[in-house]
Amino acid sequence: MRGKRAVFQIPARRGPLREEALASQDEMFDVIVVGAGNAGLVAAISAKARARRVLLLERSPEWMRGGNSRHTRDIRYAHGDDDPYTEGAYPEEELLEDLLRVGGERVNRDLARLCVRESKNVLPWMSAQGVKWQQPLKGTLHLSRTCRFFLGGGKAAVNAYFKTAQRMGVEVRYDTTVEDLAIDGRSVTGVAVERLGERQTLLARSVILASGGFEANVEWLREHWGPAIDNFVIRGTPHNDGRPLAALLRAGAMPVGEPKAAHAVCVDARAPRFDGGIVTRLDATPFGIVLNKHCRRFYDEGEDIWPKRYAIWGGLIGEQPGQIAYAVIDSRMLDKFLPSLYRPFQGQTLPELGAALGLDPGAFAATVEEYNRHASRDGTFNPAILDDCTTRGLDPPKTHWAMPIEVPPFYGYPMRPGITFTYLGLAVDETTRVQMKVGEPFTNLYAAGEIMSGSILTRGYLGGFGLTIGTVFGRIAGKEAAKHAAN
Repeated sequence: MRGKRAVFQIPARRGPLREEALASQDEMFDVIVVGAGNAGLVAAISAKARARRVLLLERSPEWMRGGNSRHTRDIRYAHGDDDPYTEGAYPEEELLEDLLRVGGERVNRDLARLCVRESKNVLPWMSAQGVKWQQPLKGTLHLSRTCRFFLGGGKAAVNAYFKTAQRMGVEVRYDTTVEDLAIDGRSVTGVAVERLGERQTLLARSVILASGGFEANVEWLREHWGPAIDNFVIRGTPHNDGRPLAALLRAGAMPVGEPKAAHAVCVDARAPRFDGGIVTRLDATPFGIVLNKHCRRFYDEGEDIWPKRYAIWGGLIGEQPGQIAYAVIDSRMLDKFLPSLYRPFQGQTLPELGAALGLDPGAFAATVEEYNRHASRDGTFNPAILDDCTTRGLDPPKTHWAMPIEVPPFYGYPMRPGITFTYLGLAVDETTRVQMKVGEPFTNLYAAGEIMSGSILTRGYLGGFGLTIGTVFGRIAGKEAAKHAAN
């Protein structure tokens, strides 16, 4: 959404906040960074290379630090064929094409091109900050060419960044909630925080917001999803409730992105409500069919390669009755995808599996058998490419990997929508300055990561690209905020 105000209700501040501005020089910072996930850590490190006093505020306790980034595992970036941790070249042009294909016409192409171009430079910088790498995961992930994987996953990468930041002298405060920002015209003079029951305003020459979206704010989500939100799972940290975002929108900052748009995947329906992370995600969709609670298929399970389409499935399930669906496969497909944390339900016959899933056994078996009658019998199944196994005469079709489900035992997973992060955020320019309206930015307020990703991620998602946005724009935000502070 460019140049238009979104129509939505911005949550009011919870309870009165008594701001006590501390005038001592000890509490004046060159740069304050709000949020200590990937984007915030990158911004703090980048700022500290140029600024004297940098403060990093993290709402979570220390043991939960890192936000959603601690659940990640890889980053997508443009590179040549000489990269030792990937299998082949991934040119800028292809990455941009992939991004525009999943994002559609609403993508801010200037910011998208900037992010793709700068993605070539992030890996050496990350390595210099202590991030370690491993050889790519193989199989059906389809990421071995496009992404590089963290050794030890996102938590290890986050810990490496914290170690570097603290060695450089970045001050870190945990258990600190930013409730509001002190704004004077187009300038921000500080942030109002609550920490361990005490409230105060911390002063700053520049402020960087890297505090994510509002995916953990169930009441805000309810404004757009209604009561269906009670059946959603929030995959990441429970601390991303969007308070800094709401404060800026109340103050007149320019929004970007649709309020209902989100990175939402299918997760196991048995997952915890918050913070289940990547191990609860289900990747079985391309290898079978997906039914709703009435035993009806509702979308093409073989539409495209997994990393380009997996993030639409949360929204699709969110539109189904009861916000629940069921992935169904046979024994040949059980080892084709990364397993969930939870065991699948099992049956020696289709009615037996339907009953185990709590569905009408007859209706369940009839839908699977109808699919089988239209499934490919002469194609060549190949999960690494868009193969020629397609249904014929079935609505909705399954355009690839359409193998019959006929070899017992049969397996099923119950699935719910799992929100990773929301796309509604703050409009920024190419220096990451937050916009009050087009061409009128705040003078010293910057944003990086999920809180500004709605300019680039408008409806779909590319596996690993959230880390790219956070790293590219975190580096820019840190540099620009420090430059402003010095001036």
